[in-house]
Amino acid sequence: MDEVILARHGESELSVVGTVNGDPAVACALTPTGEEQARRLGEKLADLELDLCVTSEFERARQTADLALAGREVPRLVLPELNDVRFGRFEGRTLADYRQWAGANEPTLEAPGGGESRAATVQRYAVGYQKILGRPEQTILVVAHGLPVRYVLNALEGLSPTPLVEQVAYAEPYRLSASELETAVSLLERWVDRPTWNS
Repeated sequence: MDEVILARHGESELSVVGTVNGDPAVACALTPTGEEQARRLGEKLADLELDLCVTSEFERARQTADLALAGREVPRLVLPELNDVRFGRFEGRTLADYRQWAGANEPTLEAPGGGESRAATVQRYAVGYQKILGRPEQTILVVAHGLPVRYVLNALEGLSPTPLVEQVAYAEPYRLSASELETAVSLLERWVDRPTWNS
């Protein structure tokens, strides 16, 4: 792999109202605005030769990829490791509720009601990105969720995971070299070995 383009999905029916969804079995399509964002992503990538498109299992990510790549023959790969956070009892509740809980608890604490800890989430993301780094395709588009994209972008600036992060723009492409992704993933893996909220 030579280059990866990371993108969050377009605006979805649940994200527009601030509701979290970490269960891929829950229907959550793009809004009309999200569909347009996905098409614009395709326009931005039109001149790039893409060898593979990786998505999470979620409808909103797969739909974004479908619209962005409409008319192009790009092989697909679904990686559950890049799924959104499993929110446990926060599923279907507001993002503000979950962020309040995440900010008040250590990263190793699992979200109540069968959710996962943020440390486990970051570890899962790192595994997914390592799979992408090991792919033979040269240029790979990854359409996933805000958190796995933001943690990589922050890691490129030397920043470890924090409970509250800046949102990633919908369907905006972020181009990274393989070495940049390797650097970011290495930082995430080191943090997973000793997870703590330092800032």
